[in-house]
Amino acid sequence: MVGSHSRLILYLCAIAILFSNPNADAIDESRKFKTARDNLVKYHIERKGISDPNVLAAMRSVPRHRFVPKRIKSSAYADTALPIGEGQTISQPYVVALMTASLKLEPAHRVLEIGTGSGYQAAVLAEIVKEVYSIEIKEKLHNRSRQLIDVLGYHNIVSRHGDGYYGWEEAAPFDAIMITAAVNHIPPPLLKQLKLGGRLILPLGNPFSYQNLTLVTKTGESYKTRQITGVLFVPMTGHALEK
Repeated sequence: MVGSHSRLILYLCAIAILFSNPNADAIDESRKFKTARDNLVKYHIERKGISDPNVLAAMRSVPRHRFVPKRIKSSAYADTALPIGEGQTISQPYVVALMTASLKLEPAHRVLEIGTGSGYQAAVLAEIVKEVYSIEIKEKLHNRSRQLIDVLGYHNIVSRHGDGYYGWEEAAPFDAIMITAAVNHIPPPLLKQLKLGGRLILPLGNPFSYQNLTLVTKTGESYKTRQITGVLFVPMTGHALEK
């Protein structure tokens, strides 16, 4: 027979195990971040006019907190850009949603992203389209994002280290191209790698001050452009700064 003193010890041990269970903490954290994602989409993306259901679903699904440094993980679902090291940032969620929605993506599309950065934008794209090709010029960011993309199971993202100015010729043409760094002109190699009727979106303007988010549509031998809104992105480096 177990005495009252022994029962008390067993009870206290059970309570200690319950509250020290790392799985319980992980579940609580996961729920907290899911609620934060849902609120981000509801209050900062849908209310600003983004209505594409595939984009909204992707924004609700991708765990942005996994793509930011641990020290600022608590700010992952604020609607703001955040530093990720190497002088780069993870874009504001609303801007990510806006750029993605502007491309009018379909499940069968193949997309080229210039500037992998943290990998967050690539993951959002990968939730929607068949294939994502992403290029990052900063090797440390490329290595870090490649590892995280693999861990999260985004097998439809192919990435490499290199200068995105020249695109990915052997994988072209693309249904859509996204440039996630500011440049003062549209790189000609990227225009050539865009399908007829394809769309390219980029922050176009002075790389060191103010840019306009610009949508380019390929129409035969010419291109139609439309300015969407003012933005502020980090500069596109490599060959872009030599032009």
